[in-house]
Amino acid sequence: MARALPWPDDLATATDWSPALACDLWLVPLVDVLCHSPDNPLAEEIALYDQALREAGLPPVPVHGYMPGLSGDVAPVAGFDYDALHFLRRAHLLQLCGLAVTPVDVLGGEYERLLEMFETTARGSHLVWHFDHAGAYVPVDFAAPLTGEALMASGGPLGSAHGLLRELQSVAPHLGIDAANPPPAPPPPPGPTSLSEPATRPPDLAADGPFARERHVWLGLHAAATRSLAQGSMIVFS
Repeated sequence: MARALPWPDDLATATDWSPALACDLWLVPLVDVLCHSPDNPLAEEIALYDQALREAGLPPVPVHGYMPGLSGDVAPVAGFDYDALHFLRRAHLLQLCGLAVTPVDVLGGEYERLLEMFETTARGSHLVWHFDHAGAYVPVDFAAPLTGEALMASGGPLGSAHGLLRELQSVAPHLGIDAANPPPAPPPPPGPTSLSEPATRPPDLAADGPFARERHVWLGLHAAATRSLAQGSMIVFS
């Protein structure tokens, strides 16, 4: 099954992650025709995010007027497997802690120890401290993920798309990526995938080098973050 936060309960089963379970990222345009509609399927989530942002002294989720051709649609923006996502989180946590970013074939106990030793650092990271099967990033700039009680009982920490993009740019050089001119992102999945379904387009481990998994996820997350900020959209994990 999909993992959630990498602390603390998941540590016991971290080495048992299934490497091919699909993780989808969707872009949801924060436009008036959707957000103010009585039929908005995300109304409860947005209200919860507004509450969390307000309690942190931040502005609410921004809602814009719909602009045909510019606002975008509700659509998948990236897809990868849960295991690869944690490979990227490991790489980012290593560089945040001033440690060498080296490739590994399996996560194993090293990742568990990193999370144990550097919990405070992990909790401050938009990339690391987030559910991998639920939750969202909103186009509001704040320093660390929001983790209020109501959020944790629902979709988990709320991340900032600005913060996520900054962290992706920070780890990029360690993966051999030029963040100012990255390669094209892999195509998104054609539609929703289930928790038990394999990722549709896994990285080519033989052709893409020792950081193939990390690069694959980085490109998908970077596409999601840049489009989130350009369009005023919310990134939703599913």
